Amino acid sequence: MTFTNRAINGRLTNPVGLGCMNICWAYAPPVADDYAMKLLNAALDAGYDHLDTARIYGLGESERLIGEALKGRRDEFFLASKTGIIIDGKERRIDCRPETIKAACEESLRLLQTDHIDLYYLHRRDFNTPIEESVGALAELIKEGKIGSYGLSEMSAETVRKAHQTHPCAALQTEYSPMTRHPEIAVLEACKELGITFVAFSPVGRGFLTGGLKEGQEWTKGDLRASWPRFQEPNLSANLKLVAGFKAIAEAEGVTPSQLAMGWVLSKGDHIVTIPGSQNIAHVEENIARWDWQPTAQVVARIDALINHSTVAGDRYSGPMKPTIDTEDF
Repeated sequence: MTFTNRAINGRLTNPVGLGCMNICWAYAPPVADDYAMKLLNAALDAGYDHLDTARIYGLGESERLIGEALKGRRDEFFLASKTGIIIDGKERRIDCRPETIKAACEESLRLLQTDHIDLYYLHRRDFNTPIEESVGALAELIKEGKIGSYGLSEMSAETVRKAHQTHPCAALQTEYSPMTRHPEIAVLEACKELGITFVAFSPVGRGFLTGGLKEGQEWTKGDLRASWPRFQEPNLSANLKLVAGFKAIAEAEGVTPSQLAMGWVLSKGDHIVTIPGSQNIAHVEENIARWDWQPTAQVVARIDALINHSTVAGDRYSGPMKPTIDTEDF
């Protein structure tokens, strides 16, 4: 058996999409514009037809790069972006008021050089604005043809249900990998029940499951992982021991660790797609090369026994960030 294309709001896409955060923000210094544009075109050439970005990624740089690099290929991919995390100078806030959503969408359309965004997410829950009001604004953007559908990011099953009652939700996006199991508490099942696509970001554990991290890891300036508990000692060393076992399983299966991680995520439900990201063209091509490969139930069980919430050391986010996350926690 193999994996096949999967639907987002009725449109079939490759179940492995491209997360476009890393090219300009979060883990490493941004790549040069010409390389980023080459990477984006190489991704489409390799078979990616679902690109995921957000305004906060490089403060608009990710959207700008996609717009400039792919404006002549807009009909070749399903485009997703996000709003809700607003940066004003040194101030950061969560803002999903209707007027903020609508203004942000106009700016995203400008940067992306398109007249519509296929899927527009609320990046985080705004606890000061009723979710029904935020979704009402998104429904108006759908009616105007500026977005095709809306999604929610890092939100709970309860919030998803409230939103879905106001206007049907197309996708729910949350971190999901063998190392991060929070979606298994409630949102995976809620999405399946409601017919919502679950979009798994960071399927390789934010780099852990690629095998590219090591003890004594030296973080580049601005790498967000440096402040997250599971990447700090002694948690880092403990988690790397799990990764060694994961790499051994991948080798036995004839796939790379990244490809094994993608296969594991997709095996958890036919309503799931995943969006690994990289600023390296070779890694981008590697991530999709075995998109239709399916691990056996026995392999999935071995991974589940090795890496799970009980065996991974450290939280995925630091203390100050956790209150902004609506997703259920253990």
